[in-house]
Amino acid sequence: MKRILTACAVLTAFISLTSFAATDRFPEMPLDQMNPAQRKVAEAIIAGPRKSLSGPFNTWLRSPDLADRLQSVGEYIRYKSSLSRRLNEFAILIIAREWTAQFQWFSHYQLAIDAGLKPEIAAAVAAGKRPTGMSADETVVYDATLALHRNKGQIPDALFEQARKMFGEQGVVDLIGVNGYYTAVAMTLNVAQVPVPAGTPLPLPILK
Repeated sequence: MKRILTACAVLTAFISLTSFAATDRFPEMPLDQMNPAQRKVAEAIIAGPRKSLSGPFNTWLRSPDLADRLQSVGEYIRYKSSLSRRLNEFAILIIAREWTAQFQWFSHYQLAIDAGLKPEIAAAVAAGKRPTGMSADETVVYDATLALHRNKGQIPDALFEQARKMFGEQGVVDLIGVNGYYTAVAMTLNVAQVPVPAGTPLPLPILK
């Protein structure tokens, strides 16, 4: 009986994790309705550090090969980047603001604060304003991330040299990587219309 109750508890938790990011545009796919390729990727994501199919994954599973490749890239970007967690999460918040990706901001705001980002810096980004009081490394991440999004992927020479001296060549590439990956995430969340949890106000004001 104890084994049965434990199995039921695990199954209940598993179901709740896989149903977190269903939307009207991309309804939830229960595991027993997934094809073998989809189920293999879904189980790999849940067994990994994310532990759930929240965010873009329910949508990406419609293309399981793409989902598998993207989730692998995302695992590196989020958990293994050469950038510090504080800087990585800061970049993700800037990207969320650039795309008004409400769920992305909701999911990463507390992660950024827990990693050491000052709440007033995050608040300024949410309001569409340049934060004051940024550290030198945060300033480079902020300026480079905005340049990537507003200058067709270009970073001016002087800023590039600043980033290379501060983070090394791997850090520059990882900064480009977090921008590229989380732009894909933001696009997916917005197209799929993934909502923040019911009863939670939208964290980002709509900027004109």
